[in-house]
Amino acid sequence: MKLKNALLTIISGAVVLYSCSSDDNINAPEATGAYQSGILISNEGPFNNGTGTVSFVNQDLTEVENGIYSRVNEENIGNVVQSIGFTEEEAFIIANVSNTIQVVSRYTFEKIASITEGLNNPRYFVAVNGKGYVSNWGDPNDLTDDYIAVINLTSNLVEGTIAVDFGPEELLVYNDAIYVAHQGGFGQNNKISVITTNSAQVATTITVGDVPNSMQVDSDGNLWVLSGGKPAFTEDETSGSLSKISTTSNQVLSTLVFDSAEHPNHLSYDNTKLYYTLSGSVYSMLPSDNELPTIKDFEDLEIYSMTVFDGKLFVTDAKDFASNGELSMYSLASGEALNTIEVGLIPGGIYFN
Repeated sequence: MKLKNALLTIISGAVVLYSCSSDDNINAPEATGAYQSGILISNEGPFNNGTGTVSFVNQDLTEVENGIYSRVNEENIGNVVQSIGFTEEEAFIIANVSNTIQVVSRYTFEKIASITEGLNNPRYFVAVNGKGYVSNWGDPNDLTDDYIAVINLTSNLVEGTIAVDFGPEELLVYNDAIYVAHQGGFGQNNKISVITTNSAQVATTITVGDVPNSMQVDSDGNLWVLSGGKPAFTEDETSGSLSKISTTSNQVLSTLVFDSAEHPNHLSYDNTKLYYTLSGSVYSMLPSDNELPTIKDFEDLEIYSMTVFDGKLFVTDAKDFASNGELSMYSLASGEALNTIEVGLIPGGIYFN
């Protein structure tokens, strides 16, 4: 199952992913296919056996088609489905344990290729300037073998690697730079790597709070990094934090620190407010705020993943991790619960197609 929860992420080119990904390219050709308008859910599936799946849900959460990859291609994706990344026309489904990426049409889900070489514990995918970039843990107990795989998007082959600090997870693209959040694999880290795509090298490394789990860029071009802090089981527990970073200088401008033993996750942005989860609640704040919020927007939720999009909050619940999970939708304006629908086993990613 997913060892570090995170959501996604912005990818480049014509595709922009809101939190866990949504397409907002007005110049893109009209999409065609059975899955061109709705929500994709990546379901991790059972750990170390079986296969992960992808569910397709319509926009009002009244209809669902589970297992669309296997339904279309008559084969399984692999184990565990960690995340999905996108180009304008394709989806890259990462099966972490299987060390495989299934490349499909993002609107028909017909298979285009399988990437099986050059991957070692792959985690997340972004695309920029005609290349794909995939974070890889390597051996999660080895602090020296982590890297970003560079994929030729014409051949769908790994054509190179970029060595990075240990435990690379979520990736975010902004202004032709790739920001890499280093949670730390089976350990903990506190770094953000900045990769320049024109040189395919790490230009600088930024120190943030312990265990950075999610990133967003606000409308002023500032990078926000939410760090969960070291968990209690490490016997070196630290609090979470929220860092604001200049994407011009790559310097930390400010850091807001959570109370002791508070471990936030799932940073999202709706072009106005930042949202995050903490202990079953959802909080929001303006990027201009100088203090963390104290009022809960939502509470008493079971949250495995979360994102906001189009005035709505989307939350998945993994239930008991042995039976199908759920996707729920709420109004950000009223707080009203709008609908809930059953999806696959351990729903870990929410993407708007």
